[in-house]
Amino acid sequence: MEQFLEEAKSASRVLNTLSGSEKNRVLKEMAKALRENSSDLESANAKDMEDGKKNKLTSALMDRLFLDESRIDAMAVAIEEIAGLKEPVGRVLDGWVTEDGLKIEKVSIPIGVIGIIYESRPNVTSDTAALCFKSANVCVLKGGKEAEHSNRAIAKVLQDVLEANELPRALISLIPDSSRAGVDKLIKMDKYVDLIIPRGGAGLIKHVSENATVSVVKHDKGQCHTYIDRDAKIENAIKIAINAKVQRPGVCNAMETLLVDSAIAKETLPKLKLAFDAEHTELKGCKNTQALIDVADANDADFDTEYLANILNIKVVDGVLGAIEHIVRFGSGHSEAIITENISTAESFLNAIDAAAVYVNASTRFTDGGAFGFGAEVGISTNKLHARGPMGIEGLTTYKFKIYGSGQTR
Repeated sequence: MEQFLEEAKSASRVLNTLSGSEKNRVLKEMAKALRENSSDLESANAKDMEDGKKNKLTSALMDRLFLDESRIDAMAVAIEEIAGLKEPVGRVLDGWVTEDGLKIEKVSIPIGVIGIIYESRPNVTSDTAALCFKSANVCVLKGGKEAEHSNRAIAKVLQDVLEANELPRALISLIPDSSRAGVDKLIKMDKYVDLIIPRGGAGLIKHVSENATVSVVKHDKGQCHTYIDRDAKIENAIKIAINAKVQRPGVCNAMETLLVDSAIAKETLPKLKLAFDAEHTELKGCKNTQALIDVADANDADFDTEYLANILNIKVVDGVLGAIEHIVRFGSGHSEAIITENISTAESFLNAIDAAAVYVNASTRFTDGGAFGFGAEVGISTNKLHARGPMGIEGLTTYKFKIYGSGQTR
C-alpha cells in the first residue's frame, strides 16, 4: 500500500505541469474511449450483476450497479461536460496590497492525492476520476466489491488513455488491497493522501470518520424530507412529492419522509395516497396520518431510516414550526424541501433548516452535481468544511497565498 501511494504522490507532480487545454483534450479522449469500449464494459458489468443476483442484493443496489449502453454514454457525457468547465486551478481568488507594500494573491491549487471510497455505482469511478484529473488531483479509488469487475474495466479504459498520452497510470488507480484492512491502511496514510471522501452506508461513513488520520469529507446518508404547507398548491405538491420519492428511490437525494401541515391533512392525504398507490409505494404513517388514510405504522426508527427503496414515511405536523422541529431531529443535513406559495413561510423554512440544499417548490432529486451545473460530483458533502452539497471541481481545490515583495523586512 505504501509503495502504491508513494507512486500516486509522485504522479501528482506530473499533473501540475499540464495546461488546462491539455487536460481537456485527455478528458475528451477518455469519454470517446468509454463509448468505444462499451461492449467490454457491459460484459464486465454483467458479471457483477450475476454475482449481485447470487448474493441477493436489493433492487436499489442492483439498479445502482447496472450499466448499459445508455448509462455508459451518460458517463462519457459527464466527462465531456467536466472538460467544458472553466479551469479550476491557478485562478486568482483574491488579491490586495498590504501597508508594507506586499502584493498578495490568493490562488487556487489542487488538494493533491484524494482517496475515494464508494459502494455500488460504477459510474462513480469515471465521474470522480474525471473531476480529479480536471482539478489536477490524483485519485485513489476503492469501489465496492459488488462492482469489482465494472470498476476495473472502467479504470483500465481511463488508464489506457493516460498511457497513450505518456502520462502515469497512477494518476487514476484502484487500491491494490480492497479489503477492510486495506481501507484501514489507506485512511491512515496521511504522509501520501491529502483527503478521504467516503460515500456509502452509515457504517462505512462512521468507521472512516472515527478511524482516519487523513482529513475526511463525508458523503453521509440522505435523510431527505418534503414539507407540504397549508399554502401549497396541492396538485403541484403531489407532483413534486411523487418525483422526490419514486423517480429513483435508491439514491441519496430521494425523499424518505413526507411532512404534511395538519391544516390541510384531511383533504390532502387521500389524494397523496391515491397518487402513491399508483406508483406502488409502500406507505407508513404517524397516528394522525393513520386516522385519515390506511397505512402501516411509522415509528421513530422508521423516521430515522434511509430506505433507498420505494417506501415512504408520512407525518402530520403542526405547521412550518412542526416541520422544522421534525427535520432538526431526524434530518441528516442533505436536502430538504418546502412546498408553499407563502413567501414568508418559505423564507422561515430556508433560514431555519441547516442542510446542504434547501428547496422551495422543487424536488430534492435536483441535489446533484450535473443538475447544479458542475458536470458531476465526487459526492454530496454533508460536512460544513471545507465543501458542502454537490462536491464538484471547486470543492477539489484549496488555495495558497503568493506574496510578491521588493525587499521588505519585518
